[in-house]
Amino acid sequence: MSGERAEGPSDGPVAVPHTSPARQERPGTLLVIAKAPVPGRVKTRLCPAYSPEEAALLAEAALADTLDVVLATPALRRVLVLDGAPGDWLPDGFEVVPQCPGGLDERLAHAFGLCEGPALLVGMDTPQLTVELLSTGLELSEGEATFGPADDGGFWALGLAEPDPSLLRGVPMSVPETGAIQRHRLLRAGLAVRHLPVLRDVDTADDARLVAAQAPHGRFAAAMTALAGTGAR
Repeated sequence: MSGERAEGPSDGPVAVPHTSPARQERPGTLLVIAKAPVPGRVKTRLCPAYSPEEAALLAEAALADTLDVVLATPALRRVLVLDGAPGDWLPDGFEVVPQCPGGLDERLAHAFGLCEGPALLVGMDTPQLTVELLSTGLELSEGEATFGPADDGGFWALGLAEPDPSLLRGVPMSVPETGAIQRHRLLRAGLAVRHLPVLRDVDTADDARLVAAQAPHGRFAAAMTALAGTGAR
């Protein structure tokens, strides 16, 4: 989960949720916490290998891939918890709410506070997500949590059968122990924790290359290829 700090709440339009009549939605909420892809405010660790504008293009592609997969995953609600204003990268089918002020732990806690019933939260840093991963993460029975560890020691997904914001408040973010502390918090609360596979967050240029290779047919990989053609490293 990205540790970039929000500057504060931002207002944006609320999309009307759309449910496809051809698909049976399942109970639960899929949450995406994200920052609008504005140059100089997102993916700053991709620089100087990429310019701020190129980093923002990659961020937008990663976010678009993530939203596409969330839309394709059966769920009753899909909520984008956004720092910034929505753009033309936002498809129909999402409720949009602004992030609250505070650290990442407070913003994640706030996101879960928006939900009743099972909820799974992901960020915008793992464009290699699949419908299968999200479906598994949202399969939550009473007293369960799902936890997706990231290879940098954080986590890319957290699912709670009964959303409880207090399970996130006070967890130190953006440190190597973040994932271990969050997992311990879940276990200490008496939850049965099911683990999802370890995924790599896109933080650095090396991460970007490796993730693009894992999901070669997505928008993120296409953006990486396009930038390589311009001479970006």
